[in-house]
Amino acid sequence: MQVRKALIPKLKEAFGSVAPVSALVLLAALLPSATLTRAELGAFAVSSVFLIIGVALFNLGADMAMTPMGQYMGEGLTKSKKIPLLFSVCFIMGVLITAAEPDLSVLAVQVAAVINKFTLTAAVGAGVGVFMLLAVFRVLRQKSLSGLLLFSYLLLFALVSLLLERGKDLFLPLALDSGGVTTGPITVPFIMALGVGIALTAGGKNAGENSFGLVSLCSVGAVISVLLLALGTEGELSYELQDYGIEASFGSSFVHMALETLWSVAKSLLPIMAVFAALQVTVLKLPRRKIYQITVGIVYTFVGLCVFLVAATAGFMPVGFRLGTELATGSTPILIIFSFMVGMVVVLAEPAVHVLNSQVEDITGGGVTRRQMMIALSAGVGASIGLSIVRIIFDFSILYYLIPGYIISLALSFYVPPLYTAIAFDSGGVASGPLTSSFILPFAIGVCAALQGESEVLSLAFGVVAMVAMTPLITIQALGFKAVLTSRVRSNRARKRILSADDAEIIYFE
Repeated sequence: MQVRKALIPKLKEAFGSVAPVSALVLLAALLPSATLTRAELGAFAVSSVFLIIGVALFNLGADMAMTPMGQYMGEGLTKSKKIPLLFSVCFIMGVLITAAEPDLSVLAVQVAAVINKFTLTAAVGAGVGVFMLLAVFRVLRQKSLSGLLLFSYLLLFALVSLLLERGKDLFLPLALDSGGVTTGPITVPFIMALGVGIALTAGGKNAGENSFGLVSLCSVGAVISVLLLALGTEGELSYELQDYGIEASFGSSFVHMALETLWSVAKSLLPIMAVFAALQVTVLKLPRRKIYQITVGIVYTFVGLCVFLVAATAGFMPVGFRLGTELATGSTPILIIFSFMVGMVVVLAEPAVHVLNSQVEDITGGGVTRRQMMIALSAGVGASIGLSIVRIIFDFSILYYLIPGYIISLALSFYVPPLYTAIAFDSGGVASGPLTSSFILPFAIGVCAALQGESEVLSLAFGVVAMVAMTPLITIQALGFKAVLTSRVRSNRARKRILSADDAEIIYFE
């Protein structure tokens, strides 16, 4: 009964998140340049309903299982004072969870002709595991996140320049996208909660700030590992446009795709459950009531994410590609405006975004509200999609965006409160979730295929996930910069009032 009561608000919240995306797509279908078939519109409408159910069940499961599991593990391992055990568990979890991410498997398939799928998955997992160790070490030692991020991005761009020098620029968008696909809807709630558990237990005056940063560093680790792997490979990447037709999604391959999704989600959850079970027996020893709640929550998480991914892949992916190809042949201003608007509303439906916003509001004690976070994320993601489409239209390198973007982001980190920096860099990985991969990326591929041809998809359409991961760094830190300026203005006004006060207004005490 309590679960049913908790599910109703989640359904309302999910409806409010998914409805804007569906309404915008259906509105675009009315444009003369976008002629979607009845089958496509029907499949999209049905998928939207299931997407709402999936998001609601996932968010409920995350509240009941994923977040508590991560926090209990972080608290229990930190309280045990067994630092080698803490580091070992964090590294193992980083490798195993990343290797099981469904979005990473999609990336691995794209480059299978040049990089072995197992090799790529192992390399990315190792990169995430190593950088998770760095993130946990930073929390325990209470070191500055800005300094570590600056070093990490300097290393990243040094590897990028080496990659370009060797003429392997086609690897660049895929490598940059890998940072977004490794932080999926399962890993994000768990990793963030793990950071909260460790930071709050370790204490210190910056415990709230130290709760964030694990997701951002794991994303950087993934990109660096793929860049290193690309430097060691021989040959050229090739891309073959897949069949995005609605028949391919709801035809004979639907059952195969649904079963594959079930197995992918199960593989993502099993490592977390296995490690948690081992720690429950040896370290945590939680009461049965909490274990029962977590077990029920895992079931909701599993069912919700399966429904979400199947709906997004079957209904949103073909419609996203079709809209891209159709709108690309029409008015360019309408294409760019639609891209910006769809970016703003798509982030509302990303499951992990709601987990992030809730956690931010809790940790900051309402200092940064869910509404502020959502506005900043929507503006950032909308700008990233719009700019990505401009890049496809005018055919230029993604580095013209990323280099100044990251320079601005890292520069802001030295002027805004550290808490905003930590939240912002985590938000980048969270915003680039499964709906970005299954709707925004096919949309960009459709635009690119129509305007520049299939041969340019790798260099122009890919990289959109990296853009989605970058822009929230600027918009959310801009919130912090605004807070700093507002505080200074108020202080200056108060000082001027005191200095300009007449003697008659001064009260003397004898």
